[in-house]
Order: sequence, then C-alpha cells, then structure tokens
Amino acid sequence: MSRARFPTVQSLLETFPELAKGATSAAVHDTPVAHLKKLLAQDKLEEAINFCAHLLPRREAVWWACGSVRMLLGDIPRDRAACLVAAEKWVERPSEELQKTALKLGTESDSNDALSWLALAAGWAGGVMLAKSDGPVPMPLYLTARAARVAIQLAAVGMQKAERADRLKRCLAEGIRLAEKNL
Repeated sequence: MSRARFPTVQSLLETFPELAKGATSAAVHDTPVAHLKKLLAQDKLEEAINFCAHLLPRREAVWWACGSVRMLLGDIPRDRAACLVAAEKWVERPSEELQKTALKLGTESDSNDALSWLALAAGWAGGVMLAKSDGPVPMPLYLTARAARVAIQLAAVGMQKAERADRLKRCLAEGIRLAEKNL
C-alpha cells in the first residue's frame, strides 16, 4: 500500500507550486512514485531528491533525510551528531517538545552543515511558526521538504561525481521504498 500523500503528480504540484519550477519532465497524471522512478532512471538526481522530499509525509521525509545523510557522510563523530540525534528522536516519537528541541538545535547550528538541516526538517514539521495577535501562523508545508533536500545536497557536496551519483541513487531507492510502503 502506498504511503504517498498524492494520487497524481499534478496534485503534488498543486500543493507545492514551487516544485513545479524545477520539474522538467512531469507527466501530471502519473502517480508520484512512477514519476520519481522515471527521474531516477533518467539520472535526474537533483530533481528526484527534491521531488521525493515533497512526496513523502513529513515524518517519513525527515527519516529518509536522516538515513540518506548518514549514508552520504559515513561515520559522524559524536560531538557533531546532536542535530541528527534530535531529528531521529522526533521521528521515533513525534512530540511538540522534541520538535522544539530539534528546531532550537537547528537554528543555533551551522547553516552550512547537513546535520543542522536535519534538525530544521524535524523542527519545521508542524506546529506554529509565529504567534500573532490575530491567531497563530502554522509552519508552511514546504519547509520540512526543503530542509530535507538541503541536508541531502549538503551531505553530497565534495564527493566524486560517480560516487555521488551512486550514493544518491541509493538514497532515492530508499525514498521510493518509503513512499511505497511505510516507515
């Protein structure tokens, strides 16, 4: 059973209009998973990473990004792992407290570090962005997907082209598995 939130590519693009700007070959009536597989087969890896991050439910997108970053970076020293651990804890037990902890860590950490973006992905996965006098402003839907994409892209920086492509393909295969099955 598919865990995808959208029955067609068109429904995903309507929910995330900014995604349409980068979509080069979207057959709008395809299922999103079929489209993701096409992107992978065509080696449109950057577009596929972005598409997958938007396709997955937020919790699964954070989990996928955490696993992808772990695979791309390899061993992560304990003294650098706080943001990653915060994101993974939120995935394991989504709560407002763990979300706020992840958001705090992510915003206080280096914005050039993939691990910081994992914490931001979890921190932006729901709740309130601002509390205004006329009511709360909810977190925009796209923030988790954007942070997951950025985390994966930053983790892949500096790799040799062939190794980078191979590892990103493995990340995408896991994203497809999550979209088709579940966490």
